[in-house]
Amino acid sequence: MHQIDNLLDIFLQPGELFVADSGYQIRTILGSCVSITLWHPETGLGGMSHFLLPTRGHKVHHSEFDGRYGDEALALMLADLRARGVEPQECQGKIFGGGNMFPGMGHASGIKVGHRNGLAAREMLRQHGIPVVTESLFGIGHRQIIFDLSRGDVWARQVKPTQQELEAQPNMDKQS
Repeated sequence: MHQIDNLLDIFLQPGELFVADSGYQIRTILGSCVSITLWHPETGLGGMSHFLLPTRGHKVHHSEFDGRYGDEALALMLADLRARGVEPQECQGKIFGGGNMFPGMGHASGIKVGHRNGLAAREMLRQHGIPVVTESLFGIGHRQIIFDLSRGDVWARQVKPTQQELEAQPNMDKQS
């Protein structure tokens, strides 16, 4: 994946988000984390988050919001878009990530964090009345994402773990 000509390139680390105009492309790599992209077709304004968990689990003041949590990351993006004159319901939403990075490992909860993140992203956008026009969620491995704000396009490439990576994972199903 490469930089699109004439666009400033921003790379998001986990817990970061970025809102800008059509002069940017935003990239990230997602495992169990999820990115929500929002794009307003008329203005070319949009943004992307990279969150680790759906929610913090308790309420905090807006000044303490943190992009590591999906609900707070979305609230920050929506506030930034509104400050630029964009209503969230006029945006196109896209959701990416939620992959299972360790398919050989069992989880006591029965539901993996990536799956929880993806389901939460869908529900958050539904609650805000933002249409989801596409998604690439779940599965095994990580995704590489590029969001072109000049056109609203998002490219996602899912990379599955190699057999060697799968075999190197500890088998949590075996009891000693």
